[in-house]
Parts: sequence; structure tokens; C-alpha cells
Amino acid sequence: MAAAFTSSPNRMELMKVRKRLALAEKGHDLLKDKMDALVMELFNTLKTIQKSRATAIEQLRKGYEAVSACMAVMGTFETMQAAEETKKEIQIEISERNIMGIEVPTVEIEETERNALTRGYSLHTTSSHLDTAAREMERAVKLLVELAELEVTALTLARELERTKRRVNALEYILIPRLQGAMNFIMMRLDEMERENFTRLKRIKAILEGRE
Repeated sequence: MAAAFTSSPNRMELMKVRKRLALAEKGHDLLKDKMDALVMELFNTLKTIQKSRATAIEQLRKGYEAVSACMAVMGTFETMQAAEETKKEIQIEISERNIMGIEVPTVEIEETERNALTRGYSLHTTSSHLDTAAREMERAVKLLVELAELEVTALTLARELERTKRRVNALEYILIPRLQGAMNFIMMRLDEMERENFTRLKRIKAILEGRE
């Protein structure tokens, strides 16, 4: 493996390998720092998701209870018909923000909660239970969108963490050991060549002294 880095073990080649090794070690340290920061960011995002999910689930529970109560009072068909009448498209704006060089989504959602007059169903033929059910579900929608933003962010961070980890491992277990092996190989060969030159010079000196 070491010989793959050099065709001629000389001091110039040794300097090149040392420079590559220094760059590889610096890159490894930077990526390791990035990986540690990503782990912390992901951990904090997951903690936020845990709270956000609990809040969203609780709000959905309230919403379903309100819908069930509405169906019990108004009837299933009437409730479903009113739900059709109050349908509305929700405007969502998706942009991006930067976390340590990683683009993650930012979701802006318009206010989902409406008053009874703007929902579209008749106030004269419906129950106040319908107002409650609509309000609770509108709140749930907003919470679910916010939860989705957090979950996509966590997924993006996790993917980047995995990529960074692979790069760190490649440097730590493959490239850096190979460069260290190449450097040791060149230094060993240079030492051998120096000893050979020293021995050769001693022989030449002995020959010249013998002639004198």
C-alpha cells in the first residue's frame, strides 16, 4: 500500500506525502467537529420533535373528540356535509435556511383558525359543536405542518451526519493510515540509502588510503 504513494522514495516525495498527511489530518479534525455539531443539532431537533408531536397528538385527540360529539348531536351525514362546505385551501410557503452549510426547509403557514362566519356552513342549521370541532381541527392542522417541518429537518440532518461520518471514517481508517505508511516507507528507504552511501564512502576512502 505504501509504495502506491511513491514511485521514487526521495526527499521531495517525502515532503509531498507529509503535506498530504497534514491536509488529511486537518480535514479529519474539521469533519469530526462538524459531525459532533451535527449530532448536537440533531439531538436538539429530536427533542423539539418529541414535544411538538405530543402537542399535535393531543390537539388531534381534542379534534376527534369534538368531531365525535358533533356527529352525536348533528348526525354523521350532516357533519360530513358541513365539513365539505367549510373546505379551504391553506397557503403554505416553503423556503430554506442554513444550518452548518446544510439547507433545511422553513415552512410558513397562514393562520388556519377561522371564525364561524368565514367557514362556509350555515350558522342557523348547525350546532355550536360544529364550531368547536372545526376550531380544534384547524389548530391541529397548523401543529401538524410545524411538526412536518421539524421532521424533514431531522431527516436532512441525519443524512448529512451519515455522509460526514463516512468521510471521517474514510480519512481515519483508510487515507491517513496509507499516508502514514507511505511516509514511513519513504523514511525507511531514505535511511537505507543513507547507510548504503555511508558504507560506500567508507570503502572508497579505504581504497584511496590503500593506494597512498
